[in-house]
Amino acid sequence: MRRERQTASPANRYRLPLAWAVGSALALSVLAAAPANAAESGVGFYLLGSKGPMAGIVPPPGAYIQNDLYFYSGSAGANRDLPIGGQIVANIDAHAYINLTTGVWSTEWQVLGGNVALLGILPIGSQDVSAAVSIPNVGLGAAVDDDVFTIGDPVLGAQIGWHSGNFHWNVGALVNVPVGDYQQGEIANVAFNRWGADLSAALTWLDPDTGIDLSGAIGFTFNGENPDTDYTTGTEFHAEWALSKNFTQAFSAGLVGYYYQQITGDSGEGANLGDFKGRVAALGATAAYNFQVGATPVSFRAKVYHEFAAENRLEGNAGYLTLSFPIGAGAN
Repeated sequence: MRRERQTASPANRYRLPLAWAVGSALALSVLAAAPANAAESGVGFYLLGSKGPMAGIVPPPGAYIQNDLYFYSGSAGANRDLPIGGQIVANIDAHAYINLTTGVWSTEWQVLGGNVALLGILPIGSQDVSAAVSIPNVGLGAAVDDDVFTIGDPVLGAQIGWHSGNFHWNVGALVNVPVGDYQQGEIANVAFNRWGADLSAALTWLDPDTGIDLSGAIGFTFNGENPDTDYTTGTEFHAEWALSKNFTQAFSAGLVGYYYQQITGDSGEGANLGDFKGRVAALGATAAYNFQVGATPVSFRAKVYHEFAAENRLEGNAGYLTLSFPIGAGAN
């Protein structure tokens, strides 16, 4: 559903949260069309802040469900142009609410001694964008408002994880499949209309005696061309970190952050702003609570981020509300 209008001018001693199990295996990198990264539409394929505590841990064999409600609110002033929907716009105010349902199958298969997990993610949600069209050599033109509630591009992925004492690490890959509801020429879109692949690695040091978790992750995102806009987004680098502590078997809290930098320029006939390399950093906090529903362990986690030092992208606040649990044999 879309509405648009134009107006005149301008497991150890502590029971580990199920969220680590699912969240680290899926890396939630679903992009979810948050209007917040860099590149075409000011949006990158990888969803920044999706990894956090226990990012390096792959869950034990079994099936899991994770549901994330992701929200973002950001803006960019009249002096910051962004290419969106084949247009150049500025004075942007954007909001996104995306629900991400993820299924994870952690298998008993091993590769190089590491456990293999497979996953699939489906984003459904809304985006509301208001902006002013930027007219070359003239300035800002008509103001445009656009909002949409629809299905985004599904994401498929795999991960391999290893463990040694308090150390846990993994490597993973995610692929954006461009079959979501993309509307050419619109400034609000939940789908990307381009293939994308993200390769990442994560490491967690978890002390079961103190409950301290120190996690970090890095990755590179490679983008295909959007055939409707003739725009190819450059290669992107992202890094995330988290420091948290389990205060009880049920409750943990800590600090989180991320950094994003586009390392190669955009290209194609639609790249009217040239290389358009972007960057941003963010700091935030997280808290998690574990509980039982019958015999099933459930984990709830909240994360909030405040962005700063943005270049060629929006700057704002992001957050996640995450609920995760095992299903079938994994719940026993």
